[in-house]
Amino acid sequence: MCGIAGIFDLRERREVRRDLLARMSDAQRHRGPDDDGFHVEPGVGLAFRRLSIIDLTTGHQPIYNEDGSVCVIFNGEIYNYQSLATELAALGHSFRTRSDTEVIVHAWESWGEACVARFRGMFAFAIYDRNKETLFLARDRLGVKPLYYAVLPDERVIFGSELKSLLAHGGFALDLDPCAVEEYFALGYVPEPRTIFTGAAKLPPAHTLTLRRGQARAGPREYWDVRFTGDNRIGEADACEELAARLDESVRLRMIADVPLGAFLSGGVDSSAVVAMMAAASPDPVNTCSIAFDDPAFDESAYAQKVAERYRTRHFVERVESDDFGLVDALANVYDEPYADSSAIPTYRVCQLARMHVTVALSGDGGDESFAGYRRYRMHMMEDRLRSSIGASIRRPLFGLLGAAYPKADWAPRVFRAKSTFESLARDSVDAYFHTVSILRDSMRRQLFAPALRARLGGYNAVEVFRGHAARAVAADPLSLVQYLDLKTYLVGDINTKVDRASMAHSLEVREPLMDHPLVEWLATLPASMKLRGGEGKYLLKKAMEPRLPSDVLYRRKQGFAVPLAAWFRGPLRSRLASTILGPRLASTGLFNERYLRHLVERHLAGTRDFSAPLWTLLMFDAFLGNVMGDRLPLERERAAG
Repeated sequence: MCGIAGIFDLRERREVRRDLLARMSDAQRHRGPDDDGFHVEPGVGLAFRRLSIIDLTTGHQPIYNEDGSVCVIFNGEIYNYQSLATELAALGHSFRTRSDTEVIVHAWESWGEACVARFRGMFAFAIYDRNKETLFLARDRLGVKPLYYAVLPDERVIFGSELKSLLAHGGFALDLDPCAVEEYFALGYVPEPRTIFTGAAKLPPAHTLTLRRGQARAGPREYWDVRFTGDNRIGEADACEELAARLDESVRLRMIADVPLGAFLSGGVDSSAVVAMMAAASPDPVNTCSIAFDDPAFDESAYAQKVAERYRTRHFVERVESDDFGLVDALANVYDEPYADSSAIPTYRVCQLARMHVTVALSGDGGDESFAGYRRYRMHMMEDRLRSSIGASIRRPLFGLLGAAYPKADWAPRVFRAKSTFESLARDSVDAYFHTVSILRDSMRRQLFAPALRARLGGYNAVEVFRGHAARAVAADPLSLVQYLDLKTYLVGDINTKVDRASMAHSLEVREPLMDHPLVEWLATLPASMKLRGGEGKYLLKKAMEPRLPSDVLYRRKQGFAVPLAAWFRGPLRSRLASTILGPRLASTGLFNERYLRHLVERHLAGTRDFSAPLWTLLMFDAFLGNVMGDRLPLERERAAG
């Protein structure tokens, strides 16, 4: 695992300052503390930080082709590199290393831009071809590895694995994108391709970007998408057998490493399935790492222990106290952009624990999206059946009225909390799902944002992110559609971002067998009934794992990787909450309605409403301002006055 950064001159071959390139690289040294490398010539500079995983002695980057005219810097793993190397050698290429990186150089020579379709893995890389005066950027299909870029006013392009490498360059203005602010407060992250800054972008998953000196700049090009056809007529028994075989292959590919390797084990179905497969593939005990919480409402460690004992793993447990909130400022520096998933705290801790024992860890991430494991899927399907049975001309005004009139009853038993359901039933399927996953719903964001910000938004709503993806989806049923939406948004912007930054902050490589793209493609051909049946999510995965995992691990209620935010804000974080949300930094931005900020704080502290998720979202936005923006605050009031 590595960090990459670079500068490319679109106009001509102007000098690239090596010290500037080194500053960009050093900003993400945590991604690769073992080694660094540079390629600098007029018009281009490439920088690399290495965390040594495969071919420890000869895997130094950049890596070149035979005559030195093509070079690559690469973050990630190409799991099928050995078979590709054999194929490329047969085409006449000679290899000087045993690394997967060298495969990319020769694949570019033989197959050009289409080379990415041949790679099976997680990756973000940059190729410079001197003869073609071309820079080629690429990102893996499911967005496991990140890649940021910016086109500067002087027609230079800068790029890097993390936004902090672009910030270290200092070549673009730190102007907040109002649409990104809207998206962040809806979703808790800034989805691709935006960043929080107008001057920078993320290369979307499954996209490439080809830049040729002296030619008109084209935008990113998509090279892959998943199609939820649901047309596979395989029987359940055969599907279980094939799933187990596919999981076994995916896990085995990700166990190739020249350094200590292990797995995260939460006690959930996904990570337990990965550990079971690792144990079957390894002659030695598997290293497993878990987080235990001192609050039993959030603790899954007993289930992780059961799996560890069954497979006799070398099991390491770290206990996290329920007041482990000291990471707020550290997380802001880790994520660079505002990021509001509070499970980043235990994720950071489990990565910290794992790095004490291994350099590579396998995880169960991606299982909920492909196997339909989220509880919200079940609720969405029930709502969608009702939605489809009542005409929109009746449904929208009826449930819109009920949603407006029904009180928000956070304190009541779940059966009486109908307001959100009524509001969802008044919407179409895509809008309803967006409403379900939003941290601050539309009405809350309207009240939160100051008039100047609302004016700059010009009516833009973050639901357009979902509508844009839905318009391109091939989805055979309503479940498949929301799975597709999550693969394009939540998995990339939240889950993969969380794990990549938390793991890289500790120089740990994380690999995700459940995001193997052939596995994802195959699962997308299965009918919805094999994923969600009788209210049971991950139906096929659980059936396939019955011979391998305890029943109470497979069929217990999904718990999630959460922290007790509501209690924190009414207890040990009470004073920080009020001083931050009602403090001068958020007020000075002019972005927010201060009266509504006070409403959120007072109602939560009084216990009449649970506003913990919106308040955490605001707290992390403030931490971003303080730790990333510093004194360069967005002065919306001054803009409005001007």
